[in-house]
Amino acid sequence: MTDHDIPADQLFPGTGDSVLDSMSFLSEVAERHPGAVSFAAGRPYEGYFDPESIPRHIETYRRYLRDTAGLDDTVVRQRLMQYGSTKGIAREVLAEHLLRDEGIDADVDAIVTTVGCQEAMYITARALHSRPEDVLLAVSPTYSGFLGAAALAGIRVLPVADSPDGMDLDDLSRTVRSARAAGLRPRALYVVPDFANPSGMSLDERTRSHLLALAGELDLLIVEDSPYRLIGGEGRRASLKARDTERRVLHLGSFAKTVFPGVRVGYCVADQRTDDGGVLADRLARIKSMVTVNTSPVTQAIVAGCLLEHDFSLESANTRETAAYRRNLTHLLEGLTARFGPDAHEEHGVSWNVPTGGFFAVLTTDFTVDDALLEHSADRYGVLWTPMHHFFHGGPQPSGMRLSCSSLSPAEIDTGLDRLAAMVAGVRAGCRGGDR
Repeated sequence: MTDHDIPADQLFPGTGDSVLDSMSFLSEVAERHPGAVSFAAGRPYEGYFDPESIPRHIETYRRYLRDTAGLDDTVVRQRLMQYGSTKGIAREVLAEHLLRDEGIDADVDAIVTTVGCQEAMYITARALHSRPEDVLLAVSPTYSGFLGAAALAGIRVLPVADSPDGMDLDDLSRTVRSARAAGLRPRALYVVPDFANPSGMSLDERTRSHLLALAGELDLLIVEDSPYRLIGGEGRRASLKARDTERRVLHLGSFAKTVFPGVRVGYCVADQRTDDGGVLADRLARIKSMVTVNTSPVTQAIVAGCLLEHDFSLESANTRETAAYRRNLTHLLEGLTARFGPDAHEEHGVSWNVPTGGFFAVLTTDFTVDDALLEHSADRYGVLWTPMHHFFHGGPQPSGMRLSCSSLSPAEIDTGLDRLAAMVAGVRAGCRGGDR
């Protein structure tokens, strides 16, 4: 009896997409080097994780259902332990949170609770892909998880150039118009307006206003992803959805960074009307029902209980975490200056951006940064980071690395930066004739 091999061309091509391969590769490198200091993972800080809060949050939500919503014990038990609504069991709590923290007045029926924000990205991409000529757009570089979700949905993503303001709006206009001239149908632009992954940068006020106006002119939807807004930093601006007067914006959110990643709860606000009398959230829910059926009611109860305990505000629930993230980012940026100096580019071939908050900064180099260098960095120097090429899907690709400081202590940041500086010096010595 012989083994049965499946030819690659008989499988969905998305399973071999380079974006999906990238995510697997980065995870494997981290697993092989558990002792390395990691600037690679964009994880929340674990120091304030409290396992004892889990049953408390569930009980808080259970009491809310019984005492505030007026449900009897049988209905409460069903709400927490049966399959539940595909759109989610605690959307009225989420809606109040969105109003309190984000200034978004969302109708409960326009909210779909998802298995993490990754599912929200997938079902959105899938819903917007109805014809072969449909395409999405995203600033390049962009979050690789969105590129992977689009790949699985079978929809192409066109790159839009970035800029010091976070996005080149002229290039967005050119890209949309040239795509239509080529017979394509641009559906939506994906953007992380606040403390973006991977760049850490935010859209300024002018760019936000002009982007919304341009979306109207181009008849384009905007998919706004907001994982870092409430914990990012000072000077947070109003979200695109809070400014949306034409129902152009689909707002995606996640509780991975503000509650904890293990709850695997995200959401999408999709209030765009459809010509059958419903809203886009109804279509998203239909797709979700065939993918995950529903999001775990137990983990939704944890999120809802956390919100109820903090008067619906995750901003107030995360004051300690936000302070830690601001501290870490400041420590990282000051540490780069201390190790490379004010003439870093001339002396060391590196430069870096200065985000005002969030988890990430980008170190740009005058030498090639690739997966081989990451392996070398992990093996010889004990420090991990993410090559920036994993976040590009077209256009120029400056050589550099994403540095994440969210889950580290200041001492770990110092150790990691010492190793990173040694690695840079070693690479540049190798470029001048040594052996890397």
